[in-house]
Amino acid sequence: LIPMFLIIGIWGGVRREYAAFKFILYTIAGSGFMLVGIFLVAWFGPQPLTFGIPEIARFNFAQYGTGIASLGGLAFILLFIGFAVKVPIFPFHTWLPDAHVEAPTAGSVMLAGVLLKMGGYGLLRLCVTLLPQSAHDWQWLLIILAVINSIYGAYVALAQTDLKKMIANSSISHMGYVILGIAALSQVSFQGALLVMIAHGLYSGLLFSMVGLVYDRTHTREIGDMRGLAARMPFIATVFFMAGFASLGLPGLAGFVAEFTTFIGSYGVFPFATILCVSTIAITAGYILWRLGSVFYGPLSEQWVDLGDAIWRERFSVGILAVATLLVGVVPAIVAEMSAGGVAPIAARLAGQ
Repeated sequence: LIPMFLIIGIWGGVRREYAAFKFILYTIAGSGFMLVGIFLVAWFGPQPLTFGIPEIARFNFAQYGTGIASLGGLAFILLFIGFAVKVPIFPFHTWLPDAHVEAPTAGSVMLAGVLLKMGGYGLLRLCVTLLPQSAHDWQWLLIILAVINSIYGAYVALAQTDLKKMIANSSISHMGYVILGIAALSQVSFQGALLVMIAHGLYSGLLFSMVGLVYDRTHTREIGDMRGLAARMPFIATVFFMAGFASLGLPGLAGFVAEFTTFIGSYGVFPFATILCVSTIAITAGYILWRLGSVFYGPLSEQWVDLGDAIWRERFSVGILAVATLLVGVVPAIVAEMSAGGVAPIAARLAGQ
């Protein structure tokens, strides 16, 4: 939290102070809700007082009642709000586009690749693990917000004329898939949600890196100002499109297996909601192909004839993310096997409720 605040506030764009303070105020407010929720499960949980996750997870909060108005239901929603800010989930998402747009490239990569995943991890590791009965009680809210996130984020991304804003809002849409997987409360959907977080961390980091490379050369992110850049930047164009294809779930890249696993796991529980989320892939394909095609193809403007392609240092740094995106797409077992052991006990505990 503090490093990201400093990165945005010191090295960000023109409105860096506004974006940095908006970011930290949102996240601190969310952390306040989270703190109250943590104290509730610790104080009313196992005795003697403990903050140990395994000990609290074994405690049956259903003895205090069930339903959304129970102690467990209250603790769940408090924890949920705290993590929803970090994911982010609608309507706690408005800090994200500003933070991404004003952050330097390295800050955007860190924000998309690491910070957003803390929210999804927290929902699965604390909300669902500690309060499985309350997860069932609040399941309807999670699925509604998952659908809203997916559709809203995709349409807002489609409307953007700034490359970085487009990718920032696409992150909101893809985080909806994570919430969908968690809301389904099954082992397969949990596995899919974790894979989406890993895959999104790779290809979104790559997308923001490529936006940074384009901006360093053109000094603009406005899509309407750029055209035909592939003629001068073939490497940048190729990797940019690769990251975009991963974002829309093209088979062979990290996004496909992650989204497919999530949808398979959620369809049996929420078929209609899953279909709605799947439909956003078409919107994603629309803004990725339309906007990137507009930037990199067509007649090259005279003002861009002197632009150069990525140098070897830039190729090496983005190449690591590109190879990882391809590797996870071709051999998903690399990450799936590592996470399977973690989600199985959570799913088993939910099944016992």
